[in-house]
Amino acid sequence: MLTTALIVLPLAGAILVWILPLSRESTSGLALLVALAEVGLWLGSARNFDFGSDVQQYGTQREWFDQLGISYAVGLYGFQFWLVGLTVVVGACAIGYGAWAERERARAYFGLMLFLVGSLVGVFAAQDLIVFYVFFEAMLIPLYVLVGAWGGPLRVKATVTFVLYTMVGSLLMLASIVALGVSKGTFQLAELGTSSNDWIFLGFLAAFAVKAPLLPFHGWLRLTYTQAPPEVGALLSGVVSKAAVFGLVWIVLPHFPEPVEDFRTLVLVLAAATLVYGSVLAFRQTDIRGVVAYSSMGQMGLIVLGIFATNDLGLDGAVLHSVSHGLVSACFFLLAGMIETRAGTGVLSELGGMAKGRPILATLVLVLGMYTLAVPGSTNFAGEFSILAGVFDRGWGYAAVGVAAMVLAALYALRLISGILHERRGAAVRNESDDLVGGELILLVPLVAILVVLTAWPAGITERSFPSGQATTFIGSQGELGP
Repeated sequence: MLTTALIVLPLAGAILVWILPLSRESTSGLALLVALAEVGLWLGSARNFDFGSDVQQYGTQREWFDQLGISYAVGLYGFQFWLVGLTVVVGACAIGYGAWAERERARAYFGLMLFLVGSLVGVFAAQDLIVFYVFFEAMLIPLYVLVGAWGGPLRVKATVTFVLYTMVGSLLMLASIVALGVSKGTFQLAELGTSSNDWIFLGFLAAFAVKAPLLPFHGWLRLTYTQAPPEVGALLSGVVSKAAVFGLVWIVLPHFPEPVEDFRTLVLVLAAATLVYGSVLAFRQTDIRGVVAYSSMGQMGLIVLGIFATNDLGLDGAVLHSVSHGLVSACFFLLAGMIETRAGTGVLSELGGMAKGRPILATLVLVLGMYTLAVPGSTNFAGEFSILAGVFDRGWGYAAVGVAAMVLAALYALRLISGILHERRGAAVRNESDDLVGGELILLVPLVAILVVLTAWPAGITERSFPSGQATTFIGSQGELGP
């Protein structure tokens, strides 16, 4: 029941926010209280979570449509627990940012944000394909509205582009879900068994390639990430993209072993191309959020490399890097919004010189830049090294591409740091001290603190994502449970 509580709490909070005639301040306070309660509930669930068990925990299963073999089935395994944790932590910080930014139409806005968090938790906790699809589609609805109603000047174009790409991916996935479920007589992941149907596999793969996104399914990315409000961009880049990670790890790998083997080279090539392409475009961007958007695209390519290495090193690294990248990316989007509030722009040519009189801002930009660089010893380095070691077994060329991309990451990270903090003071930067203050630090410091903890103890995730550290064996066994 605890998993259901993690889903229902923010959804119920959203309904309360929508129906209670509260002031903007009271509405934002209520939404933030619900988000913090969600974080507390997740932290409390960690006390009794057995990370070494191969049994689903905190699960709930109820017959939904018995004739169709559809059940409301949710529960958590180790790697899902971390993705849910990423969701609730980043979600709380994003809602806090919305309260700090004093968003207009507060009841609609904060209700949508809570609805998004609840839907994301449902995606990561789903143990039935129909339940997964319902939450997958439910999370898109608030995103469409949040970008379209509270986004930048090109928000309508961004929303239409996002809708078109995601609708095509969703329809392909729905067709694959129906075909797979009907052929197996059930939609429960634990009972599906395996399939050798290439077309069903490709439908799932295309949907998750759009969500990541992978090249060439990335046409929606820059416009949506840069036109969305910063806190929505933080959720998009940091959390929503990880729905692709969940789908690939928990649906594609265990249930399509033969197609995975057949199409492995194609996916690895696409992932490597995404990594390089995203890194090159990140270096060429002219604004902060553009750099972070394409950086995220490149890092998702790296994560997919780890997943399709299909070995323990690659999968453990993919989960660790999903969490660490989600935290860094979310933090950078929130920080970009704070910089834009001060300067009125995020264009790098109009910034510069912000280190003077702003020691806290400068420190956070440097720290996040170092994580983006994946300096040795950081959690990002641990995740990337594990992924590259895993994919090396599939071919040294993939690892070589990954190393080259790390060099590119150093280039765009250093350019970003220099463009914000150093060089000549830009026209948009005021010659006065307007450093980050308490309310802003409350939103950023927890994310950075988690990164520091993971830097000191990356094994906290890598050794607790799959039972006994046997990722490949455990994921493979899920497909063997069915008929």
